[in-house]
Amino acid sequence: MSTALAGVGASYGQDKVVRIGYQKYGKLVLLKSKGTLEPKLKALGYDVKWTEFQFGPPLLEAINVGAIDFGNTGETPPVFAQAAGAPIRYVAYEPPAQKGEAILVQKDSQLKSVADLKGRKVAVAKGSNAHYLLVKALEKAGVNYEDITPVYLAPADARAAFETGAVDAWSIWDPYQSAAETTLGAKTLTDATGLVPNTQFYLSSQKFIETEPKVLDAVLDELRGVDAWAQADIHAVAEQLSPAVGLPVPVLEVALKRQSYGIKPIDDQVLVDQQKLADTLYQLKLIPKAVRVSDIARKSGS
Repeated sequence: MSTALAGVGASYGQDKVVRIGYQKYGKLVLLKSKGTLEPKLKALGYDVKWTEFQFGPPLLEAINVGAIDFGNTGETPPVFAQAAGAPIRYVAYEPPAQKGEAILVQKDSQLKSVADLKGRKVAVAKGSNAHYLLVKALEKAGVNYEDITPVYLAPADARAAFETGAVDAWSIWDPYQSAAETTLGAKTLTDATGLVPNTQFYLSSQKFIETEPKVLDAVLDELRGVDAWAQADIHAVAEQLSPAVGLPVPVLEVALKRQSYGIKPIDDQVLVDQQKLADTLYQLKLIPKAVRVSDIARKSGS
């Protein structure tokens, strides 16, 4: 995969295309659906190419090999990517949305608390924001990470494993979370409240920041516009997103109400939170080396 993606990246700078990676849910898929970015960038001499990813780590790998220029992920994937040496940069973030991810169990499960996960199988996307939630929830409950069996699966495969009972619990984010609650009656052992921030980040390649800062700012401006519209009319947003993401309007409305709004430049406080995350992952030997997240941040005004 990496070789093929690297081939795509070889044309960078020649084709005047901004390549954006997005996930099934969030402000970028809404921006794609609304169609307001294309005319804005066309005026600057650029086309837009969109690529969908199931979750954050593959999206950041695509930035790493030069296949995309910009995308969004939760708080954990950038730390794994930085530790692996990827040339990524934090450029903006959304405030914490602590109801927007949770550890779920089946509706008839006998598990009542996070402590009950000891000795159990838990599905989670490795390197995702839900992975960090699982780590911190277990820590608070006094359960060692080694005392569970993590089953590393992408969201679609994790949903299947959860639905069939192949795993005992599932650490996941919206809209997969709200879909499982609505269609399967899944119960929440804990959400992120009091455990982790669950912050969404917008990231770009170092090359994109250096060569196309005005284009990057134009993308962020359009995102802020969509963000303001979404906050003002959640039902309309759910109706627009429903065909694009293949989920019913009521499921999306639940997820949208748990989202945060107000896209902000990177600031010192969010970097402090990210550094805590990075230090935790290093202590658990989930990343191979310590990292300083401020080294790859585009601060406000830069």
